[in-house]
Amino acid sequence: MPLPTAQSLAPHRPSRLLAGLALAILTGCTPALGPAPVAPAQRPVDVAAPVPQTVSPASAAARAHYARVQAQLLSQGLLRTDGGGPDTPFTDRMLAENFIRIALYDEYARTAGGPVQRMTQSRIRKWEAPVRVGLRFGASTPPDRRAADTARVASFLQRLSRVTGHPIALDDNAPNFFIQIVSEDERRALGPQIRAALPGLSESEVAAITDMPRSTYCLVYAMSSGNGATYTRAFAVIRSEHPDLLRLSCLHEEIAQGLGLANDSPSARPSIFNDDEEFALLTRQDELMLKMLYNPALRPGMDETQARPIVESLAARLTGGEG
Repeated sequence: MPLPTAQSLAPHRPSRLLAGLALAILTGCTPALGPAPVAPAQRPVDVAAPVPQTVSPASAAARAHYARVQAQLLSQGLLRTDGGGPDTPFTDRMLAENFIRIALYDEYARTAGGPVQRMTQSRIRKWEAPVRVGLRFGASTPPDRRAADTARVASFLQRLSRVTGHPIALDDNAPNFFIQIVSEDERRALGPQIRAALPGLSESEVAAITDMPRSTYCLVYAMSSGNGATYTRAFAVIRSEHPDLLRLSCLHEEIAQGLGLANDSPSARPSIFNDDEEFALLTRQDELMLKMLYNPALRPGMDETQARPIVESLAARLTGGEG
């Protein structure tokens, strides 16, 4: 979708990449719900808010742009934070089909020249080792913002761990899932960190991060070793220029996608795995899909034929068979 201009800010999904070394790459946009509490989003950044003098011109321009984007999306009733309600019912059949489309298909394929948009069938991919998240900030992020982001990420990871039953937490002891919150200039200098964290990436894939266009809000690469389907490393990049709600949306979606829900589907509602930007934060249906993904019955490497009967059974059990 064309990049919105200051005069025409059409809603669009932030682009995101998800790669498995054996392989799967996705885009969509970056970025929950039900009974689990969600930290309230702070007031969106005012478009006219003064920009600190220490911010570079490129970063200042990005900050103003994303403030306009968020304001436009909110004015259209998008970026919902309620996780869904009476207006967004879903059945066990809908949950099963949405899961299959999101967990067992890829929107992008990995090529020598970088990611190419091509819908392809994939396999169940998820983590088996504990997910140890290392949160990193560029020098441009002030201490109060770092503290707020750290608290939100820690709380969200605790929630994901409860939902999945899998160990997921902030942990600087040999982290395997890196999250970089950086400005325009800081992201362009990330090459060495990216190569160290994900040595299997090609130069074109590294450039997709360091040179990512304004239309890409945030991204994540999750990788497995060899031809396996078990994730062992992930690297996410969040723009520090985002106003509060877009920033939180990016954190929710990139972390969740880095756990194995790699694709987007236009039929998934309520869901952040949808390009329509209706929901900013993880929804109740998204929680159920993560719960299904980390059920031991779904093993890494399963294709759709193997996984479908298990997925349908789990969906019926989780929704009470409301098909």
